[in-house]
Amino acid sequence: MRKIIKGVHEFQTNYFNTHRELFERLSEGQHPRILFITCSDSRIDPNLLTQTEPGELFIIRNVGNIIPPYGATTGAEGAAIEYAVEALGIKHIIVCGHSHCGAMKGLLQPSKLTDKMPLVYDWLKYAEGTRRIIQENYQDYEGDALLNAAIEENVLTQIENLRSYPVIHSKLYKGQLELHAWVYKIETGGVYVYSAERCSIKADHEEEEIEKNLQGAASHAFMNGNGKVSSLH
Repeated sequence: MRKIIKGVHEFQTNYFNTHRELFERLSEGQHPRILFITCSDSRIDPNLLTQTEPGELFIIRNVGNIIPPYGATTGAEGAAIEYAVEALGIKHIIVCGHSHCGAMKGLLQPSKLTDKMPLVYDWLKYAEGTRRIIQENYQDYEGDALLNAAIEENVLTQIENLRSYPVIHSKLYKGQLELHAWVYKIETGGVYVYSAERCSIKADHEEEEIEKNLQGAASHAFMNGNGKVSSLH
């Protein structure tokens, strides 16, 4: 706690004083244009990753960056989505998964959660679609390859869940909203961007390996649903 308290004092005496005009504007209201949905994992910092200032991102964080389908629950996620789209006029929604995700590790071995973390076990049921895709289509995967597949497929599953919300469905129909599927690689800083339309990630992995051999391992890259990789600028 000492480090946290010291950080608050440093914020007040340094950053706040040099950005006083920004915070005066923020006190009058918020006008973000992006809803950023990501994991609660302490290694993920949306503002650091995107180099954005306070007020630029509306953020939802939970275990596994999961969005329950519309009507499945009356939890905070649905309320935040509705508020972001209707009240704030959000134009873009990013679902950002990440490498080494503990939630996805649990999803792959749910029986290990039932006794010690029953609430986590219940929460991960909202990612059941991801678990079934992995179970039925990735039988030949194991270890890190299996985990990475789950992380990637889960992001697309949550994009599909977002589409089930009437407020999102309507905005998409009007062309007033865009959905984005990201995976952040903690170890390299790379961000991979997948097509928001359901695609065969398993098939794309082979193309990705070819691209890596041709281009080298870029520390920052975007990848679309067709497995094409290019450096971020």
